[in-house]
Amino acid sequence: QVQLVESGGGLAQAGGSLRLSCAASGNIFSINTMAWYRQAPLNGRELVASVSSGGNTNYVDSVKGRFTISRDNAKNTVHLQMNSLKPEDTGVYYCYSNVQLSRGGPTFQYWGQGTQVTVSS
Repeated sequence: QVQLVESGGGLAQAGGSLRLSCAASGNIFSINTMAWYRQAPLNGRELVASVSSGGNTNYVDSVKGRFTISRDNAKNTVHLQMNSLKPEDTGVYYCYSNVQLSRGGPTFQYWGQGTQVTVSS
């Protein structure tokens, strides 16, 4: 069993910053992609940023230049530094990991419980 525990959400003013963190624990052999998704009210869940095990990153256009995703492979953690926040960044942010439980075995997708980010104008 693998668990993802998120922290760092909250309330910020427009132009402010927040840092999200997510720690994966359990029976983990390796983690491929780690990512952050968000879901705003009345919207579907969208990919905000992802990072591969090799450090390659990908961002949705709306956050490029403002958000930075990073990971620590030794600690199985992923972080999202969010700067210059905008009201449209408001939503529930979910941590995602694509986990391999054993050498040569299949991978499984795991999600965190979500953390609320609210940006006021």
